[in-house]
Amino acid sequence: MTQSVPREADFDLAPNLLDGAMNLTMTTRDCDLAYWLTAVAQGTLAGRATTGHAVTAATPEFMREPGPLREALILELGWRSVAEDRAARALSYFVAEAPGIAEMEFFATQVLDEARHAMVFRNHLVELGVPAERLHETIAEVSADYTAEVLAPIEEFVVRTVRDEGDFVGAVAAFTIVVEGVLAPAAELSERKWDRLDPAAGEIARGAGIDEIRHLTVGSSIVREHLIGDPDYRSRAMEIVTAGRKLWDEVPVLKYVLRRENLFQEGMREHTDLLDGYEVFPGRKLLETTPVERYDIAERWTDEMAGARLRHMDLEEAAAILAQPSVMGDRRGDGRSGAVA
Repeated sequence: MTQSVPREADFDLAPNLLDGAMNLTMTTRDCDLAYWLTAVAQGTLAGRATTGHAVTAATPEFMREPGPLREALILELGWRSVAEDRAARALSYFVAEAPGIAEMEFFATQVLDEARHAMVFRNHLVELGVPAERLHETIAEVSADYTAEVLAPIEEFVVRTVRDEGDFVGAVAAFTIVVEGVLAPAAELSERKWDRLDPAAGEIARGAGIDEIRHLTVGSSIVREHLIGDPDYRSRAMEIVTAGRKLWDEVPVLKYVLRRENLFQEGMREHTDLLDGYEVFPGRKLLETTPVERYDIAERWTDEMAGARLRHMDLEEAAAILAQPSVMGDRRGDGRSGAVA
């Protein structure tokens, strides 16, 4: 008998990342190892396990030609592949420190998810024409500064919490609320940006987004259940959110986002025929957006998603900390904090 794939894991039927992360509720009991082996490995990944996209989702020839659009995607996937690689390594501590079998199994699957994301982001660069023998060298070159200035401080924050401070739930909160909760909306934007320009890249982003729904919802449930059992932990959870917000004030994300989005802006103007009438979200055509506007879109999605997940955790007051104006004097230029990509 053929086993049906749960809707949230079905590549075609799953909600988009924002809707799923804001509205679904899943726990470690729902997403154990057996769930991953069936719903994910035989569902989400069916026909897409190696490359992250179906054979029919082709990369257009123009995406292999030198130019700003190709450069923008190389930067995006290069940075994301390194981010996912570092996430997989950091999450290995979650497996080691997990307080029970359910948590251990879930984070073992998340390590595999993040490692697979790194692989498909990395390998799509070869599909874009990066020589396979120079793949790792190319990624190191394009991501060196981003890794040192943005990824390394974030990784240190999470690893310190779980490995050095021995605070498993605090590390889950840091990863779910601060790291994934802020990165995820920009990943949603990535899927929408590349949908027509590079269908393969769009599908890769879609598959990663389906996984992120699971990571965000289960992580939120772990924190929620811990707070129900130990209400006194609330002050520590708020401390984690405050420290995470301070970290995002300090890392120089904006210069990297705008560097990539300016290249995308220049490149998409060369393909108006493909994007004619295409809306990045209802009522807003992608061709009419600017780099700063796309940054603002991800920022707004971050606030909406953070509010929903924090309400689920009964930490609604923490949303104000994440959304407040930057104490460092505004990374964007008008007193507003921002999402990252």
